[in-house]
Amino acid sequence: MKLKKSLHHFLLIIGLSFPVFGQESELSVEKIMQDPAWMGTFPSIVHWGADSERIYFNYNAENDPSDSLYKINIRNRGKIEKVSLREKRKMLPRYGDFNKKRSKKVYAENGNLRLYTLKTGESTTLLDLGSDIENPKFLKDEDKIAFQLDQNVFVFNSENGSIQQLTNFKEGSEKGEKETESSEKDEWIKQENLQLLGVVNERKLQKESSENYQKSIAEDEPSSFYLEGKTLSQLQVSPNAKFAGFQLIKRDNDESTIVPNYVDESGYTVDLPARSKVGDENNMVEMGIYNFSKDTVFILDTSKLPGIKDIPDYTKDYPDKEWEEKERQVIPSEIFFSEDGEKAVVNFRSADNKDRWIAAVDLETGELNVLDRQRDEAWIAGPGVGYTYWGGAVMGWLPDNEHIYFQSEETGYSHLYLLNVTTGEKTALTNGEFEVFDPFLSNNKKHWYLTTSEIHPGERHFYKMPLMGGKMEKLTSMTGKNDVTLSPDEKYMTILHSYSNQPEELYLKRTNSSAEAEKLTSGKSEAFSAYNWREPELISFEAEDGAMVPARLYLPEENVKNNAAVVFVHGAGYLQNAHKWWSSYFREYMFHNLLTDLGYTVIDIDYRGSAGYGREWRTGIYRHMGGKDLSDQIDGVNYLIKNHNIDPEKVGIYGGSYGGFITLMAMFTEADTFKAGAALRSVTDWAHYNHGYTANILNEPALDPIAYRRSSPIYFAEGLEGDLLIAHGMVDVNVHFQDVVRLSQRLIELGKEDWEMAIYPVEDHGFVEPSSWTDEYKRILELFNESLLK
Repeated sequence: MKLKKSLHHFLLIIGLSFPVFGQESELSVEKIMQDPAWMGTFPSIVHWGADSERIYFNYNAENDPSDSLYKINIRNRGKIEKVSLREKRKMLPRYGDFNKKRSKKVYAENGNLRLYTLKTGESTTLLDLGSDIENPKFLKDEDKIAFQLDQNVFVFNSENGSIQQLTNFKEGSEKGEKETESSEKDEWIKQENLQLLGVVNERKLQKESSENYQKSIAEDEPSSFYLEGKTLSQLQVSPNAKFAGFQLIKRDNDESTIVPNYVDESGYTVDLPARSKVGDENNMVEMGIYNFSKDTVFILDTSKLPGIKDIPDYTKDYPDKEWEEKERQVIPSEIFFSEDGEKAVVNFRSADNKDRWIAAVDLETGELNVLDRQRDEAWIAGPGVGYTYWGGAVMGWLPDNEHIYFQSEETGYSHLYLLNVTTGEKTALTNGEFEVFDPFLSNNKKHWYLTTSEIHPGERHFYKMPLMGGKMEKLTSMTGKNDVTLSPDEKYMTILHSYSNQPEELYLKRTNSSAEAEKLTSGKSEAFSAYNWREPELISFEAEDGAMVPARLYLPEENVKNNAAVVFVHGAGYLQNAHKWWSSYFREYMFHNLLTDLGYTVIDIDYRGSAGYGREWRTGIYRHMGGKDLSDQIDGVNYLIKNHNIDPEKVGIYGGSYGGFITLMAMFTEADTFKAGAALRSVTDWAHYNHGYTANILNEPALDPIAYRRSSPIYFAEGLEGDLLIAHGMVDVNVHFQDVVRLSQRLIELGKEDWEMAIYPVEDHGFVEPSSWTDEYKRILELFNESLLK
């Protein structure tokens, strides 16, 4: 890169407290990129004690090497105490299952089945079987507790102490088990080993004793079901203990990749295992029902799902190719049983993620009755809908055993729905141009609690709503983001609240709309508080297609304004950053304050594909990444030129991951708009990224090569004219270092000169070391100062 060096430039990089180009700032790259501990300590991962009297959260009031667990007693909430190691060991685990009255909690700890009684605050061990007990749950008859042991379901009867085995899954095949016999030589070696090694023999005897005990208290063992080399997953028993649902996964041996680690402590180059590439994933998943009374298992037949053979619309772009109407692969969710255990539903997704079916399951026959189908020619996703077919969907039953609830983007925004499984009637509980997040039922099952963006796309508030819908009561009032955690008795709620220029702090509030929120923490350091952090202006500008694009805008004072602009592109694609809360990109936020101090105008755009604005915005990048998501950046620049007197010859762009990808596309295809760009940890060729993310947006490379060619920067590298900085961690197991190695070879072959690469040998996708952050952002600042202000 042809950059001019100067003393002023050197001072700018190392200190930024000296006047440079007639500007100065209280900030420096070193300051804002140092260990975040300099900013103070801020609460995270909040949860309540089972007695609803103590709030636990991660914090660091004592300058420890990392966050520790702290607590506040709501009866003495002015005191923040660190939880001792001894107390932590005695704490009730957060996982487990409460009974309906929430007076008892069953959980597994150290492999044992334990019961906590709320009234006494005491825990007792119910079972110690010598093997790890997992996933205990109260059944409809709460004297009985289901649990899993060695991939099978058992029921413990607390009245008589008996154990009943409900399932009998076994590895291998029935044929293989019959054929497996030990040879005389193998048996001799085994006995010699047991005689020589006392500990091994002791463990064998202990295992046999445990198995004999289980058999002595168990009823007749059910028939064996052999897994035939498949993996058992999502094993769920019905509340009436009549059925179980489960997944069987046949894993394809995907062609994995490696990431070389050149700075391993061994001194040798070590290959890190990494993901496969898009198009390689081909796992088969089936849903089975175990009928205990019939002692039989049947696999659900998805061949009759409506539209199972539908051919996607994108195939019209390939008229010369014959597309066969064939049954698509389907991925089931876990099974959702009604509270009485007599009914069940399953959420199915097509492997191409263009269809979702919610189907009722006849538990006696395994027949499916489709209750709802959502088809999206792009891909199924959205809050509460789940981003891929591997989960994340909101779904469950109301206590009437007639209605299920789920979220859908049917109206273009993700809302909460009820569906009567008998009549098929569907009711929208929420509606409007906003989205619903994390709905859940109250303890008494008479209300919903949910978070929405109804007030503004850049705000989150917590609400209470009647079970069958109606007026929502807004329980939070502070502008910004309100992450609420209810106390177990639902009388109080903690609020992790933040604003655009204020990091998260913890508040306590009674669970009603009229109560005042009380601030419990004040974590900002004096050094952090000394600077007047900007509140970026939330704006929207008109895109070329008429859409109004949201953005954050940072405007410098007129006396320092240099008429140069920097466009920041957030990562992840489906992420929101033009909002009213403290950004997860807090380093970039501080860097934007520094740039603004130095006279730059900074814009941070929620381009097409970003989260928070509904289905049309989410899918605006389908089959063309680097299309509308890039044109939104260009339209943002045009807005700045027209409204804020920006010099068209002084515009730069930067971002990481997806933001790095957009930066490359901008530098390669829009050279007239962007004079400099910093592409960090960038995807350069989408055919080399992972399957779950990429196949949703671009389909598969072999099936839709057009989408990949027009979306991958490496095909457009010949268009580079401005100054480009490429920065990448060498042990990045998400976007592999190979991406930028291939691109650099392409740039070399094209004879491009005005680019340079910074490599970071010890960094993964998300940088960790302050020295790496500092080096990277010094280079970014150097790029903009030399390229835009010359």
